Amino acid sequence: MTPADAYARFDAMREALNELRDADAVQRLWDRDASLWSDDSEVQAAIADRLGWFDVAGGQPEWSGRLREFADGVEADGIDRVVLAGMGGSSLAPDVFSDVFADQHATRLVVLDSTHPDAVREILPDDGLATTLVVVSSKSGTTAETRAFALRAERQVPSTRHLAAITDPGSNLAEEAGARGWRAVFTNPADIGGRYSALSLFGMVPAALIGVDIDAVWRSGAQMLTACGPTHEGIDNPALTLAAFMGGHARAGRDKLTILTSPALDTFADWLEQLIAESTGKQGTGIVPVVREPVAAPTVYGDDRAFVVVEHRADPVPGIDELQEAGFPVLRITVDDRHDIGGEFVRWEAATALAGGLLGIDPFDQPNVAESKQNTNEVLDEVAAGTTLPDPEDGDVDELLASVETGDYLSIQAYLAPDPKIADGITELRMIVRDNLKVATTAGWGPRFLHSTGQLHKGGPNSVVVLQLVDVPDEDVEIPDRDHGFATLIRAQALGDLRSLRSHDRRVVQRRVAGPEDIVRLIGDARALLHKPMSGQDSI
Repeated sequence: MTPADAYARFDAMREALNELRDADAVQRLWDRDASLWSDDSEVQAAIADRLGWFDVAGGQPEWSGRLREFADGVEADGIDRVVLAGMGGSSLAPDVFSDVFADQHATRLVVLDSTHPDAVREILPDDGLATTLVVVSSKSGTTAETRAFALRAERQVPSTRHLAAITDPGSNLAEEAGARGWRAVFTNPADIGGRYSALSLFGMVPAALIGVDIDAVWRSGAQMLTACGPTHEGIDNPALTLAAFMGGHARAGRDKLTILTSPALDTFADWLEQLIAESTGKQGTGIVPVVREPVAAPTVYGDDRAFVVVEHRADPVPGIDELQEAGFPVLRITVDDRHDIGGEFVRWEAATALAGGLLGIDPFDQPNVAESKQNTNEVLDEVAAGTTLPDPEDGDVDELLASVETGDYLSIQAYLAPDPKIADGITELRMIVRDNLKVATTAGWGPRFLHSTGQLHKGGPNSVVVLQLVDVPDEDVEIPDRDHGFATLIRAQALGDLRSLRSHDRRVVQRRVAGPEDIVRLIGDARALLHKPMSGQDSI
């Protein structure tokens, strides 16, 4: 369904678009007028320091040549593997480039955003890093996970020529990397928040290293920025129509924005999940992005759904016509060329900012993110003082599922090493819950999701029902210069987030799993509880 079709058909979108137009919202966004989001002078000042993403949509004059030269030098040194160590906004855009341009270059890009010792050991092994460059990426330079990755990497690589940093000017990471002789330190403009940083150095340094035509990506970004500008104030403005669709339907009760993508764009959906969840999920409101939930018949979806389809022209998403015919709000976005991902970053950034105005929130802060971090630090302090970490809880999943009501959504949060078999099992569990209870479902790997959807879980509407999956790693991996290892860190993060969720009266159960076989048991239990016939997909 085109924007024009959606505007004509859906009152919620039409009313929201007219409201944005009456408020001169696009012009005010382009003028960087913070009063679009708040009347508070302190909030306005903070917002003004987070709008630098406008300036990098088309790149910066000095960036292209420097990045190409850097990438050429890395290749000349025989490096064929890049590890991007970061969290949230520092890792999600590089993951998109790695996936969308997987066949572009011989150099592989691997993202490390898990503190599970099994994942750390696999990506930063005890040996075998002779042809690897580790890029440590952190805006503040103080993110606990990223600092732990950096300490591990410094110990494992053959020399500091195998280390680079992307950070803000003056950060601890910038100073330490410079003092220790790392290969390169890239300092990004400080007025760009992490989730709006895809076309800044945080996204484009990794892109250049794997041979992406970064100039083509930036051209696409610049073209979209023009198309979304104040010379376009109607349905021909891509950001305005998307903002009206997202924000208008969320205000009308369809706050589960289900994003369906062609397989080649699945990681772009992950990036969108952070952008939307962390930007809008606060003050008891928010848009709940639902990604990687396989498309199904219209009968399994509730009245809280709106759909955006982002598809490559050569690989359309099936089942969309049926959703439209059933009366669901659907907006379709087609990507012709993979370099147009640059324009999509801009479209969604601008649309999310405008949607924040509709919802009456500041789309550039993340007031609840620090809670879980603080709770994690408290748990680590307890461990340092001699307290033994408690055994994982064996929570009642049946009771949790029985608490699910219309309009809720199930969030499966796996503090486990990312594993395809477990991922498949979690997807099967999501489908069982969705198909039987007709509620939206989401899933995330911990602690990665704490830097994306974690804000929504605590600050958004109290419609989240959380199943937290944890394990006790068999072997630890040391964090140099720390009195705890990665196994303790990830267990502390899970416990810290559990405490945070409960402090906000969220429905949450922690359940220990030992591997894929325990996920199979969960699937069987859920299927029995919800009376779903066997589907023949039990073995993972």
